[in-house]
Amino acid sequence: MKKSILSSVAILGLFFVTQSIQAQEEEPMEPETTEVEEVKSASDISEFKSIDVLALPQPIKDATMTEFNAVASDAWVKMQNDQKIYKLKVDVDGESKMIYANTNGEWLKEDEVID
Repeated sequence: MKKSILSSVAILGLFFVTQSIQAQEEEPMEPETTEVEEVKSASDISEFKSIDVLALPQPIKDATMTEFNAVASDAWVKMQNDQKIYKLKVDVDGESKMIYANTNGEWLKEDEVID
């Protein structure tokens, strides 16, 4: 008698387990796309491109050291009105700042530079 009860309990247990496994099966999901396809336009040409800090022109390096007593940790460049504009990340007094300069090491205001 015990064997038949144990067998019934085991069969019912397997039944419930298989039902819950089937209930958890889902239709395969399409892979999520988090990237947005970019359309190249004339404005993309004027976007900043990352460059090596060592590739900065010497006047910019000198101006950064003179003005901020620091060196750039990251640098980007873009063409604007047939002139190279440099975007620099400088750490000053424990705070990161984004500054902009032209090839001659002259500082530009952020609103003068269209991102």
